[in-house]
Amino acid sequence: MTEAFYITAEELAARGYEHLPTELDSGKHMIYSSPATLDFNSPGAKGFGVKRAGLVIPGSVMLLIAPGCCGRNTALLSDLGYDERFFYLLLDDTDIVTGRYVNKIPQACEELLAELDYTPSVIMLCCTCVDALLGTDMERVCRACFDRTGVKAAPAYMYALTREKKLPPMGLIRKSIYSLLEPQKRISNECNILGFFSALEDNNEIYSLLGSAGIKKIHEIGRCKTFEEYNELSRANFSIVLNSEARAAAQDMEQRLGIPFIELTRMYRLDKIQNQYRLLGQAIGAQLDDSEYYDKTKALIEDFKQKHGSLTFAVGESLNADSFELSLALTEYGFKVAEIYGTVGERNFVFVKKLAQLSPQTRIYSNLSPTMMNYVPAPEINAAIGADACYYHRDIAGVEFNGEAQPFGYRGVQILFEQLDKVLDEKGGQRA
Repeated sequence: MTEAFYITAEELAARGYEHLPTELDSGKHMIYSSPATLDFNSPGAKGFGVKRAGLVIPGSVMLLIAPGCCGRNTALLSDLGYDERFFYLLLDDTDIVTGRYVNKIPQACEELLAELDYTPSVIMLCCTCVDALLGTDMERVCRACFDRTGVKAAPAYMYALTREKKLPPMGLIRKSIYSLLEPQKRISNECNILGFFSALEDNNEIYSLLGSAGIKKIHEIGRCKTFEEYNELSRANFSIVLNSEARAAAQDMEQRLGIPFIELTRMYRLDKIQNQYRLLGQAIGAQLDDSEYYDKTKALIEDFKQKHGSLTFAVGESLNADSFELSLALTEYGFKVAEIYGTVGERNFVFVKKLAQLSPQTRIYSNLSPTMMNYVPAPEINAAIGADACYYHRDIAGVEFNGEAQPFGYRGVQILFEQLDKVLDEKGGQRA
């Protein structure tokens, strides 16, 4: 192993998704926990992993049911103000072998309630791969906890073993978060936005566009300050899903609450954004005039190109975008993308194939491949996007682009180029 493994977009597209090289398939090699992707590999350590996501329900607390090793990074969340909302039921070797701890969970819930001077809205029961392997019926455990305490309980499956399955932990936690909603009369001019744990950036055009269509109130879990506000989500007339990991939650809400949903995708190509808004308008029976936002964003990109010239980018995966869709967008805008550090999946392979036509020599790496220990930054790259790409290219202009206020649509494109413009003004477009 003398250098980091990569494959060009052209070579990868020719092989097809069914024949990924071993280095791009994490199930076929040892996992390299790269410092570049710490928050990606360990979502409990940074960003919204299962534990932090489970606490987006206002007034909730969490009981972490795990061996001590699984709770270590939880301490890092204390810096974000969660230290009073976590409780632990630590498992020893005998617990794990026999599963005897399952019967102790209702008692643990009772004990944690005795420590509080308020009644939480829900106790999130965070379980780990131990319960995945034992096959614990967490729904039954939640019912037992409610019977004993009178406080609702919901599962938070921190099953790292299943993160590449059809319904990974981040999809399951979204389903759990909305599972407490109960049916109520729907209001025709209200809707939900599902998909993220924090709200969209305040100036996003989707708010104005939906307002022009007669929508008076838009609910987002990231904006709920009280449990009463959370409950208002079940009165929405429809939901808009902006992240496919929320699809299972939306399907559950449709079945239980009668709230239909429309699914959009976060993309960075203007024509695709425009087309999505056209389809959204058709779905809700309104004509959404997005021409102002389209023209403004297109002009911003042209001005950026005029100012900074033909840049060559490295694009990572620790960012608020799909690495391959964003790389395709940059290529279509006239920039070069030399390298991508990303996870190739069935869903985004379509972008790989299009990228192979426009930029066949783009090199694709896997952050999880042990060969990345030998990665050497390529000299032709003069701008990086993504926390991992910035780690690999510390001496050039870069933006992490992974903030909590979620970018979407035209405003998402604008934010990206505004951030790039600022950092390029500060550091220039050449290596230090």
